[in-house]
Amino acid sequence: MNAAPSQATRILVIDDDRKLCRLIRDYLTPLGYAVEAVHSGPEGVERATSEAWQAVILDLMLPGLDGFEVLKRIRAKVDVPVLMLTARGDEADRIVGLEIGADDYLPKTFSTRELLARLRAVTRRTGRTAPAENDAPAEFVVGQLRIVPDTRSAVLGDQPLDLTPVEFDLLLSLARAKGRVRTREALLEENRDRNYDVFDRSIDVHISALRRKLGDDPKQPRFIRTYRGAGYMLINPDAE
Repeated sequence: MNAAPSQATRILVIDDDRKLCRLIRDYLTPLGYAVEAVHSGPEGVERATSEAWQAVILDLMLPGLDGFEVLKRIRAKVDVPVLMLTARGDEADRIVGLEIGADDYLPKTFSTRELLARLRAVTRRTGRTAPAENDAPAEFVVGQLRIVPDTRSAVLGDQPLDLTPVEFDLLLSLARAKGRVRTREALLEENRDRNYDVFDRSIDVHISALRRKLGDDPKQPRFIRTYRGAGYMLINPDAE
């Protein structure tokens, strides 16, 4: 995974689902987290106990050692906050995980915003620092485009853009990941718990409308580039 600034809050993800690890990284990195991932139980134990982390996100079903055994071995050496993340949501599993030292338990049906809230809660309870909402940039600047999250406004040159709520949120998601491709799945996941309807192929429709308002030609994009079969990326026209 990509390196992140040294002052970022370090999170270790122990999960053999590489796609989910990328989703977690892509969501948390722009919010001030440095996310690294390993994909087996033994490697998870080694990394979790040999380096300094603010929190560990631990899957229950892992190759080599299951999550319960990984948690026991982590707890025998360090007291890092551990958030159990699993597709198995049985009450018995949750009780066992909490009894052997998990700080919280989250099923894999989580929304990214719920994951962020749980991470902040466990790091706050244990005295670890975690990025606050106001640690995010006050605005994002991409060429002549300015995006201001606090006022939910976007300005191109000196002209305010009249964006719908979903268009603004998609633009903000792309801005937070500027220079990296955002998959439709990641955009959908970030925006699925809003009060408006967003579903898989509707992402393309909203992106198309957003492009029109940006005066962007999809064949020669200045701001939003399509990666066929992958997703979209916000680019800086001044750097192209």
